[in-house]
Amino acid sequence: MTSDAMDEDDHPGLGFIRALPHAVALGMTAHAMKDGRAELSMPWSEDLVGDPETGVIHGGAVSALMDTCCGAAAMCHPDAGGSTATLGLRIDYMRAATPGQTIRARAECYHVTRSVAFVRASALDDDDARPVATATGTFTVAPRS
Repeated sequence: MTSDAMDEDDHPGLGFIRALPHAVALGMTAHAMKDGRAELSMPWSEDLVGDPETGVIHGGAVSALMDTCCGAAAMCHPDAGGSTATLGLRIDYMRAATPGQTIRARAECYHVTRSVAFVRASALDDDDARPVATATGTFTVAPRS
């Protein structure tokens, strides 16, 4: 998935993400949302630090980024109706994010049934070879009308 900026015309969900109160509060930016794939980022901020001694972003902020990105991927899948809610989300934290670096989440909706979307994602900082976290989740989807 590329990091090319997209217009809201590519998917109306891009504007919706910018309007989510938690996404705004955490500084999330939507970069891509098309064909069941999404990419969002969240800049490092002192307000998001979980351990003041190390400067590492709190895992809850990373979790919110991944959940939002997974939901975006489910929303934009061609077989989904556009709205979604998280049913289940498992996040495996691999390592602490590097202090001062933006966190990027990339998600792929790889299967959709009549009512459930299955999504996998990863969260990365500047080290693309070593994920900060990975996730798998299930999300509700409305049937296409």
